[in-house]
Amino acid sequence: MKKCVLVSGGAGFIGSHVTVELLEAGYDVIVADNMSNCDMTCFEGVKKITGREDIPFVKMDFCDPVATELLFTTHEIDAVIHFAGFKAVGESVAEPLKYYRNNLESFINVIESAKAHGCGNILFSSSATVYGEPEKLPVTEESPRQPATSPYGNTKQMCEDILRDSVKAYSGIRGIALRYFNPIGAHPSALIGELPRGVPNNLVPFITQTAIGKRECLSVFGNDYPTPDGTCQRDFIDVVDLAKAHVFAVRRMLEDKMKNEYEIFNIGTGKPLSVMELINGFEKANSLKLNYKIAPRRPGDVTAIWADPTLANEELGWKAERDIEDTLAAAWAWEKHIAGE
Repeated sequence: MKKCVLVSGGAGFIGSHVTVELLEAGYDVIVADNMSNCDMTCFEGVKKITGREDIPFVKMDFCDPVATELLFTTHEIDAVIHFAGFKAVGESVAEPLKYYRNNLESFINVIESAKAHGCGNILFSSSATVYGEPEKLPVTEESPRQPATSPYGNTKQMCEDILRDSVKAYSGIRGIALRYFNPIGAHPSALIGELPRGVPNNLVPFITQTAIGKRECLSVFGNDYPTPDGTCQRDFIDVVDLAKAHVFAVRRMLEDKMKNEYEIFNIGTGKPLSVMELINGFEKANSLKLNYKIAPRRPGDVTAIWADPTLANEELGWKAERDIEDTLAAAWAWEKHIAGE
C-alpha cells in the first residue's frame, strides 16, 4: 500500500519540486494550494516531468478549518509537508497581521486536522532566518535562535514552537522542522522553477530577469560588509537538492527511524557564497554579462550565514550534490522557458 503525502502550498516554487521528488520516490501525493502566490504553471510542469496526469489537486485555503478538516476526511493521509505560508520579508514588515493570521492559523489547522485523523507525521518548512545574525559560523541546529528581524521570521520561529509543543502534548504526533538556507535554481527539465509575482524578493530571479531584459539593472545591496569581497555571504542550495531532503525526512518519519518525536535539521550546502560570487558564477555558467550596480545596504540583511549540514548528512543520509554552475544554468533555462524562448 503506497503511503500518501499531503503537500500544502504544493503549487509553489519549493512545493512543486518536492512533489516531483515524492512521486519519483514512489509516494502518492495530494497537492493543495490557495493559489494566492502562484498560478498553475508549476503544477502543470510537475505533471509533465512525472508523466502523471492524475495527481490530485485541491484549491483551498488552510486558514479555513472546515476546508482543512474536509481534506483530511476525504483522503487517507500518512504525512503532511506544510509550505502554505506567505514568505516576503518586506511585505511582512508592512503587513504583520496578514502574516501572523495566515502563517499561524494555517499551520494550527493542519496540525489539528492531522491529529484528529491519526496522521501523526508533520514536516514543517522552516528557515535559516530563525538564526538571525549568528554569533558563530557555520550554524548548527544547536545554535541559538536570535530574535526575529521580521514578522515573517517570527512566524517561522512560532510555527516551530507550535509543532514542538504539539508533539510534546499529543501522543501519536511526530514533527520534523527543516531549516532551509537559500533555495535557488530550477528543475533540470526547465519545466518548473521560481515564478515570482511582480518584483522578485530573491536574488536569482532578479538576476535571470535582468539577464533576459525584464529588469534594467540588478542592485547589489552593499559592498562594504566585513566579508572577503564586501558583499553578503549566503548558503545557496539547489532547489532539487532541497526537495530531496524532504523525501529523506518523510521516509524517516514513516519508517519509524526518528530518534526523537521532534527533530530539526539544517538543509544547506555548508559552503558560503557571496552575492558577487553568485553573480560571477551566473555569468560564467551562461556565458553572458549582467548589468548590475552597487546600491546602499538593505535594512535587516544579515552579513553572513551558512549551515553546518552534518546532522542532516549523518541522520537523514542526505547531502547537497548539485554544482552551483549547474544550478545557475538551470535557473537561466527556466527563465528562458517562461519567456517562451
